[in-house]
Amino acid sequence: MKTLDDLLSHGVAGRRVLVRSDLNVPLKDGAAGKEVGDDGRIRASLPVLVKLLDAGAQVIVAAHLGRPKGAPEPRYSLSPVADRLAQLLGRSVAFALDTVGESARTLSGELADGQLLLLENVRFNPGETSKDDAERAEFARALATLTGGEEDGGAFVEDAFGAVHRKHASVYDVARLLPHYCGDLVRDELTVLTQLTGDPKRPYVVVLGGSKVSDKLAVIESLLPRVDRLLVGGGMCFTFLAAQGHGVGGSLLEQDQVDNCARFLADAGAKIVLPTDVVVAEDIAEDAQTQIVAADAIPDGAKGLDIGPDSTRAFAAALADAQTVFWNGPMGVFELSPFAAGTRGVAQAVADSPGLSVVGGGDSAAAVRALGLAESAFGHISTGGGASLEYLEGKELPGVAVLEEV
Repeated sequence: MKTLDDLLSHGVAGRRVLVRSDLNVPLKDGAAGKEVGDDGRIRASLPVLVKLLDAGAQVIVAAHLGRPKGAPEPRYSLSPVADRLAQLLGRSVAFALDTVGESARTLSGELADGQLLLLENVRFNPGETSKDDAERAEFARALATLTGGEEDGGAFVEDAFGAVHRKHASVYDVARLLPHYCGDLVRDELTVLTQLTGDPKRPYVVVLGGSKVSDKLAVIESLLPRVDRLLVGGGMCFTFLAAQGHGVGGSLLEQDQVDNCARFLADAGAKIVLPTDVVVAEDIAEDAQTQIVAADAIPDGAKGLDIGPDSTRAFAAALADAQTVFWNGPMGVFELSPFAAGTRGVAQAVADSPGLSVVGGGDSAAAVRALGLAESAFGHISTGGGASLEYLEGKELPGVAVLEEV
C-alpha cells in the first residue's frame, strides 16, 4: 500500500487532502461547557496532520465521536475537539458545522495552504454507517468532493486505526474514490501487531481484562495456541471462576459463556492464570467498604471489582521475563480508587517487562493515562482497542484492505 511519504514525495502544496483521523475522545463538563477529558487520541493524530500542514497541504479532517444515530446530537459534537486540536497544533482550526453541507463546502473552498478544517461528526450523517452500499457511497462522494476530487489533486489519508475495522463511508468508501495513502499511525499500528501475530519473541504473555468474556471469545480462541501465558482479570475472570465451580456472589457473570470458559481451561491447562484473590464490595462507589477475599470464597452479597494484591503480584511475576506482552482490558473498575490497585500494578508490570509491551487501546490506554503512568514506559500504546482485537483474531480490516487496492 502507498504511504504518507509517497504522497508527500509528489508534493501536496495547494492540494486539498482529506484525512480520516481518530478523534473519538471522552468529553467532560468544563467551566465553558464540554471539553476533552483525555486527549491521547488527538495527540496521536498530530504527526500526520503536522507533516501535511508543514508541506503546504489544505487539510480536511473527518472523524467521529460516540455513537449518534445518523443525525446531529449536540452531546456528540466535535466542537470541543476542534478547540483542543487547535491548542495542541498551536494554530487555528476551522470547524464546519456540518459534514458535507453548506458550512463544510464553504470552509473547504476557503482553505489556504497550511490550514486545517475539521468537519462535524461524520456519524451525524446516516450515510456514514449505513448498511446500504449506495447510501454509503453517496456520502463518500460528497466527502471526496470537498477535496475537489482527483482531477484537482484531491487525496485521502487513512490515519484512524481505531476505525479501520468498520466498513464506513469515511473509512472504506472514500478510499475508493480518491488516491489513497496509509497514514503513519495506521502504519505503525500494523507493524507492531504483525509482530504479535508472526513469530513473537518468547515468553509471549497476554493479559486480558474488561467486562465480558463474550467480547473476547474470538481473540482467546486465536491467541491460546500461540501464547505461553494468558492472564485473565477484570469482570471476565468471574465467568472463568464459575467454570471452575466457584461461587462468584454478585460479580459480573455471563452464564452462557461458562461452558466456553471450561473448554478453554481444559484445553489450555496451566497457560491460563486466574486471580487467587479479589477485592469485593457491595456497592460500586468511591466510598465503598471493600474486603479482600480468596477468589473461591466470594460472599453471596458481594461483587468482585478488582483483582487482589496476591493476584497482582502473581500476574507481575508471570510478566517479569516476558519478551512480548499484549495487554487489553483493565483488571477492575479502575476509575474508582478502591478498585484501581490491580490495574495499576499490572500496568506497571507490563511497562517493566523486558521485551516489547503493547497496550491494546480502549480502556487499557485510558487507564495508563488516568493512573498517571508514563506512556513512554510502554513499547506501543494502540489507539484502537476493537481494531487491535480483530486484527489478532485474524479478521480482515476493511479500512486496511481498501488501502491495498490500486
